[in-house]
Amino acid sequence: MRVRGLRKTYRTFTLRQVVAVDHLDLTVPAGGVHAFLGPNGSGKTTTIRMLLGLARPDAGSVHVFGTPVPERLPDVVGRVGAIVENPKFVPGFSGRRNLRLLATAVGVPHTRVEEVLERVGLRERGVDQFRRYSLGMKQRLAIAATLLKDPDLLVFDEPTNGLDPAGIRDVRATMRGLADEGRTVLVSSHVLAEVEQVADTVSVVARGRLVAEGTVAQLLTGGGPAPVRVGVPDAGPARDLLAAQGWTVRPDGRSLLVQGAPGAARVNEVLARGGVFADELLEVRRDLESVFLELTGTPTSGEGAA
Repeated sequence: MRVRGLRKTYRTFTLRQVVAVDHLDLTVPAGGVHAFLGPNGSGKTTTIRMLLGLARPDAGSVHVFGTPVPERLPDVVGRVGAIVENPKFVPGFSGRRNLRLLATAVGVPHTRVEEVLERVGLRERGVDQFRRYSLGMKQRLAIAATLLKDPDLLVFDEPTNGLDPAGIRDVRATMRGLADEGRTVLVSSHVLAEVEQVADTVSVVARGRLVAEGTVAQLLTGGGPAPVRVGVPDAGPARDLLAAQGWTVRPDGRSLLVQGAPGAARVNEVLARGGVFADELLEVRRDLESVFLELTGTPTSGEGAA
């Protein structure tokens, strides 16, 4: 999936123009889980709707499997499955009956229904009415529905919203399993801890623009090695030895924080050769939430795009 210069505006009830997506560039590599992150109002859902041909951009281009969308959407729609906003099923029908209705509508044999129920762990509960499902089970049934056509690309918009920890774990495991089968999974989310556990690559948006893109490891390290926290009895000699290597050294409480060093082992080697022995050496790993806040700023309330 490749997006270039995507822009979408809309007007409020007061006729004020709001820019939902602002010249967005986005690349989703084939295979694996790609997380699409941004605070509320950053344009995630609007972007996904344009990727799926549900909304038309004001400017820019979208290519899915190398095919322009929405112009040639029918050529690729059979290879794409998506959950956008709340999935709709008949409450009084069983999960299995709901899927059979969908299978008939898209021309898929009913044997496929049993396969997808098994894939999401709902085969034994397929006889239960949809209204009796937990939120997590409803979301897994929605994922099963997207799998009926055996798609290569799956797009999930905030799939863990409202789920309890068990439901989040089940959905996360399902997404990871689908990616491990060779499919591409694009998931938008603001549940950063969950994304960090499942995603291979990440795009971060703020105010409708891309602010960072890469693997999770690249975002967590800023593209370089992790900083090293050093505890020493006397900071002066240690600071001089480390700075002489061309590394950035700054105070961090009662310790020193070294940036640019290739790792804790190398820092320890430099100190030991200079006759300084550390009583603490720790590579500092940031989490995705801290990176996200640095990139996007603290989300503010107010009118904006989804």
